[in-house]
Amino acid sequence: MSYPLHVAVVGAGYWGPNLARNFRANPQWKLAAICDLDATRAEKLADSLGGVPVITDLDELLSDPNLDAVAIATPAHTHHPIVLKALRAGKHVVVEKPLADSRDKGLEMAREADERGLVLMSDHTYCYTPAVMKIRELIADGMLGEILFIDSVRINLGLIQPDVDVFWDLAPHDLSIIDFILPGGLTATTASAQGADPLGSGKSCVGYLSLPLEGGAMAHVHVNWLSPTKIRQMVIGGTKQTLVWDDLNPQQRLSVYDRGVDLMQVSQAEADRTAATVSYRLGDTWSPALPEHEALASMTTEFAESIHDGRAPRTDGHAGLRVLAVLEAASRSLALAGAPSPIDSVPRSLEQAS
Repeated sequence: MSYPLHVAVVGAGYWGPNLARNFRANPQWKLAAICDLDATRAEKLADSLGGVPVITDLDELLSDPNLDAVAIATPAHTHHPIVLKALRAGKHVVVEKPLADSRDKGLEMAREADERGLVLMSDHTYCYTPAVMKIRELIADGMLGEILFIDSVRINLGLIQPDVDVFWDLAPHDLSIIDFILPGGLTATTASAQGADPLGSGKSCVGYLSLPLEGGAMAHVHVNWLSPTKIRQMVIGGTKQTLVWDDLNPQQRLSVYDRGVDLMQVSQAEADRTAATVSYRLGDTWSPALPEHEALASMTTEFAESIHDGRAPRTDGHAGLRVLAVLEAASRSLALAGAPSPIDSVPRSLEQAS
């Protein structure tokens, strides 16, 4: 397929305008239409972009033979029918997080895309930020050593969602990042979640999610709609160095600390780390330089190039499925008062899914 590819944005609410603006600015794309049931809202967005065709009927949109792809920015419970309809019309699809409102629905979407040879991409936007791309590179290069823990905090005042709890609203960001930066992806087998609803809203507004990782490591995610302060921070500890990502500090988003705990074995023949001497390493701190560009600009480029090259995007449908599997396990754990719940396995390919 040759550039520019033709794309339509479905959904002109909260996230759709951001997608539309970035597709419009990317020379690899031609923004062909805005599709929304609310014509007034769609026309307002189209006018802000200098004039884009507005369509209120999804079937009419998908019948256009010149349309190559759709970007879906609608509520999660609508993703499954819209994505399937688009794939069956032969369109490549990128869909905002979460991929669907259940793992089974997401799996059906991924199978449909694989069977038709189409790209199904999860818009895990944070994975395309310069900071997260650098974290992935540092871990892959072994700069941090063996990962010991990941501690992530995403708290803010609002927005309290009417249809999902704080885990389904905020944790997909952190889970998608963890899945992206770890060389083997997010491979935890159980999830433990604790939530609180001090407002009596009928859903968790404060949540804590724990995921045991390989080698005895652990990932912990704290999400909160009720905090008067906004924090977006992730600490990744390794055997060599520890990295701190502060997304709200544009002057120094990443800091790498040559500080940590070393375990010196009492005997070379003793494999039990409990028989060890603890020493503390207090070295230098450095901050890698990062380019400045909008994450969605990189996401739209990755979407175009994956279609053009006939390959899976970095955050494909299976990445979205891994996030969904953890969210479902977290919901089950909440119902069990925080007891660990198994995470359903996610196939890495269509052959494994069959």
